[in-house]
Amino acid sequence: MRRTILAASAAVSMIFAFPALAVDNGIYLGGSVGLGSVQFDDRIDGEKFSYDADSVGYKLIAGWRFLDWLAVEANWVDLGTGDDKIFGEKIETSADGFSGSVVGFLPVGPVDLFARVGAIAWNADIKVPGLPTESDDGTDLTYGIGAQFRIWSLSLRAEYEQFDIADADTVDMISVGVTWTFL
Repeated sequence: MRRTILAASAAVSMIFAFPALAVDNGIYLGGSVGLGSVQFDDRIDGEKFSYDADSVGYKLIAGWRFLDWLAVEANWVDLGTGDDKIFGEKIETSADGFSGSVVGFLPVGPVDLFARVGAIAWNADIKVPGLPTESDDGTDLTYGIGAQFRIWSLSLRAEYEQFDIADADTVDMISVGVTWTFL
C-alpha cells in the first residue's frame, strides 16, 4: 500500500513537472508523413461522377514559436499521387504546395493542443489516359488541428489539415511527425 502511494505521488509530481519541460520556444524544423486525400463530384456530358483518391503524402516543417501559445509556421506539403476510376478509366491526381500559417497552442502538461489557419500556394495535376496532363494552381485557405507531445526540444505530433483548393470538394491530410526546437 505504501509503495502504491509513493508511486502515485511520484507520477503526479512528474505530471506537474512536465509543463516546465513541455514548452520550448524558438525556431523548429521537422517533418510529417501521412495520408493525403482528394475528393470531388462533377458532371461530364450530364452524367454525375465522384472522384476519391488517397495517397501517401509528406510535409516539411519550419516554424518559430515566439510565445508559449503562438507560432508562425511554413510548410512544404506534398499530398502524393492518387488515383480513382471514372467511367472505367483510371484518373490520377497529384497536389503539392507551400503553406504559411499562424499556429495557436494550448499547453496541457507535456501535451500541446494546437490549431492553425493560413494560406497555401498550390499546384495540382490531373492525368487522364489519352489526354495531355491538365495543371492548375492557386492560393487558398488552409486550416487544421492537432496535438503534440513535447519533451524538451523534441515534439511528436499528430495533425489533421484541410486545404480549400478550388474545384475540389475536399483536399486534406492526416499526418504524424516530429519537430526539433533550436534554442
